[in-house]
Amino acid sequence: MKVAITGATGFLGPGLVQGLLSQGHSLHVLTRDVPRALEKLPPGVTGAPFDGRSPLAPEALAGADAVIHLAGEPVAQRWTKDAKQRIHGSRVVGTRMLVEAMKAAGTVRRFVSTSAIGYYGGAREAEVLTEESPPGDDFLARVCVDWEAEAGNARGAGISTAVVRMGVVLHPDGGALHKMLPPFRMGAGGAVGSGRQYVSWIHREDAQALVRFALEDATVEGPVNATAPEPVTNAAFAHALGHALGRPSVMHIPAFMVKAAMGEMAKVVLEGQRVLPARAQAAGFTFRFPELEGALKHLLT
Repeated sequence: MKVAITGATGFLGPGLVQGLLSQGHSLHVLTRDVPRALEKLPPGVTGAPFDGRSPLAPEALAGADAVIHLAGEPVAQRWTKDAKQRIHGSRVVGTRMLVEAMKAAGTVRRFVSTSAIGYYGGAREAEVLTEESPPGDDFLARVCVDWEAEAGNARGAGISTAVVRMGVVLHPDGGALHKMLPPFRMGAGGAVGSGRQYVSWIHREDAQALVRFALEDATVEGPVNATAPEPVTNAAFAHALGHALGRPSVMHIPAFMVKAAMGEMAKVVLEGQRVLPARAQAAGFTFRFPELEGALKHLLT
C-alpha cells in the first residue's frame, strides 16, 4: 500500500515508518517542513506540506491507499489557556482537515488515527476500562471525544477507520520514561501521590506494531486500546523501574508538589486509568512485551 502519515518524525513515527517500509509499503509524509522531515527518514520516502491548521489539497495525499495520523500538540506541558487551545485545535482541526482531504482524494480506503486513553478521564481508581467503557468528562477526555468524532467522519466516505488510544508509551528516548530516568538513576525516584493510581503502559515497539496491525487488518474498526495487558499501580511501576536500574525507589513525591509543578495537567499523573487492550487481543494481536519487568529490562539493559 501507499501510506500517507502525519507525525512521521515524532516519538512513534520513525520506527513506524521503518517498519512499514520493511513490510513493502511505500511512505508519504505530511509535515510542516518536508525537507527537514525527509532528512530524518529512510531513502525513498516522499512528502507534502501540512500544518494541521489549513485545508489540505487532495493532491497532497499523492494517491495514498491509507492514512496514519499521529500528529498533535504535546499534552505533557502546563495547561495554560493557550496550551489547551493548541492541544484541542491540533487534534480536532488537524484531523478534520485531513479527513476532508481524504474524502476529496477518493483513493484512501483505510484510516488509522491515534487518540489517547485520556478518553476515559481520571479519578476512575481501579475500575477496569475497555473500549466499551464510557468517556470521562475532564479536559483531556473531551479533547479525545472531539478528536475521535472527527476521525469517525471518514466512515461517511466509505473509509474503514480505526482509532488507536495510546497509553503511556515507554522508551528512554522520550515520553514519560525519559523524564523519570534522571531522578531514578540518582536514587531519588519513587511513587507519586497516593501511588495507587494505575499506569496503563505500553512498550514503544508494541505501540508501533499495533498501529501497523490496525493498518493492515481492515476488520479492526473503531477504538483500540494501545496498552499492555498488565497495567500496574504507580507504586508498582516505581518499584519495577528502580529494580531495573539497580537503584532504590523509596522516595515519595507528594501530590501537592506535582500540582505545583504541572498545574491542571497533574491530573494525568495523579489519577491514571486501568485500561485493558480487549479489542486488540480479541483481534489476535500479540504483545511482545506484555509484562512491565520484561519491557523495562529490554529498554534499559
